[in-house]
Amino acid sequence: MFYRAIGLMSGSSLDGLDIVFAEFAEQAGKWSYEIKEADCYPFEEALKEQLKDAKDLSAYDYLLLHSAFGKYLGEQVNKFIDAHGLHHQVQLVSSHGHTVFHAPEKNMTSQLGDGAAIAATTGINVVSDLRAMDVALGGQGAPIVPMGEKLLLNEYPLLLNIGGIANISYRSNDHYIAFDICPANRVLNMIAATQNLSYDEDGQLASKGKVLTDVLQQLNALDYYHQPFPKSLANHFGTDEIFPLIPVEHITDALRTYVEHIVVQVKTSIISLNVEYATPGLQLLVTGGGAHNKFLVQRLQEELSLLNIEVIVPDKRIVDYKEALIMALLGILRWREQNTVLSSVTGANRDSIGGAVWMGQEA
Repeated sequence: MFYRAIGLMSGSSLDGLDIVFAEFAEQAGKWSYEIKEADCYPFEEALKEQLKDAKDLSAYDYLLLHSAFGKYLGEQVNKFIDAHGLHHQVQLVSSHGHTVFHAPEKNMTSQLGDGAAIAATTGINVVSDLRAMDVALGGQGAPIVPMGEKLLLNEYPLLLNIGGIANISYRSNDHYIAFDICPANRVLNMIAATQNLSYDEDGQLASKGKVLTDVLQQLNALDYYHQPFPKSLANHFGTDEIFPLIPVEHITDALRTYVEHIVVQVKTSIISLNVEYATPGLQLLVTGGGAHNKFLVQRLQEELSLLNIEVIVPDKRIVDYKEALIMALLGILRWREQNTVLSSVTGANRDSIGGAVWMGQEA
């Protein structure tokens, strides 16, 4: 079977909307893919502030934003289709939405971006609410990318995504484990913003700083890091619990310390997985915006080489758009009524088919 789909990803780092148009083929259970077009549309400052403050809205205003953001997503899809001449080629749009509330311990997760509004705006069938079913089944609802990694990137036993939140996936004998490690780019960008910078390009500022040992110890002692997996993080852990612990008066030291925190937590997480470190050629695939942070990647390479693990940064399109690509695949799996979420990853009581379907096309 052959499919053409668009995947949408709005990450917690608030960089913008990632859009991928990809072609997928499935034959005898084996999947292949090709990214045909991909873009990132930065959020305007007003929208970024709305998304950032959404958790503080009244229920009524939150639902208004949910509808408005869904229409916005549909408009960006239309813009993307126009820009790349994709009219009448897209069979399905699959949208992750923008996570605002995530409380799996209370069987609740919420992503902004009404799927019905996307479908109505584009006239294309849409899959949204990809996490909700797993959470209803007692799972963390996160990470949900391992199913896509299993089908599209199975050659890598270890996969690290460094976005607003860093998460890791591990395959051992076709058994998958994955979990959120720690806040990453969201906190690094908040530190940079104290000096009116969008981000620390290539980690240049961090590379000039020194590690604040007492702060690093305080960060590493936080309770989340001592919880067993499966586990997942809400955005407020980084913004409300971690960021206030970091003294930002000296930005280079603050950035250097937080880079080290990420590295420590990645290494600790890999150790907790009981990875066979002696395996020749064991590779860790690193994607997400953090893969462009040269200093962070350098520190990861230095520390993980001690575990006989090689850090691999792939083609830029995979670095930047892996998650949007996988959202497109998850939408296709939902359309095919196949499992989209692995319970071994999330802790749900079974694997599940996640996603709400909205029919944008006329009958």
